[in-house]
Amino acid sequence: MAKDSRNDKRLKRHERVRKNLHGTPEKPRMCVFRSLKNISVQIIDDTQGNTLAAASSLDKEVKAKMPYGGNKEAAKAVGEAIAKKALAKGIENVAFDRGGFLYHGRVKELADGARAAGLKF
Repeated sequence: MAKDSRNDKRLKRHERVRKNLHGTPEKPRMCVFRSLKNISVQIIDDTQGNTLAAASSLDKEVKAKMPYGGNKEAAKAVGEAIAKKALAKGIENVAFDRGGFLYHGRVKELADGARAAGLKF
């Protein structure tokens, strides 16, 4: 029997988190994905299955400030960008879904950036 890869373990953690975390129109789910070189986040209404807002370190406005998307500074900029987009659409409260990643480093910086820009979770 082969050992589980790091991503398999992350996906198992994500399944455990998602059992109890659902996005509603009043409080959508803010889902984070982190790769080695970039970080992205979506705000999702799970009842309709719609993405309400999205931001990434590959977006033009973020990439202009941060050419490399795999560090804490870029993650904080992505957090501020998603908060700005969410507040423009009238979304203030979200449920934070870390996607099976540890709440540490870039994931924590993204959350701090979003909170500093006005999102509540």
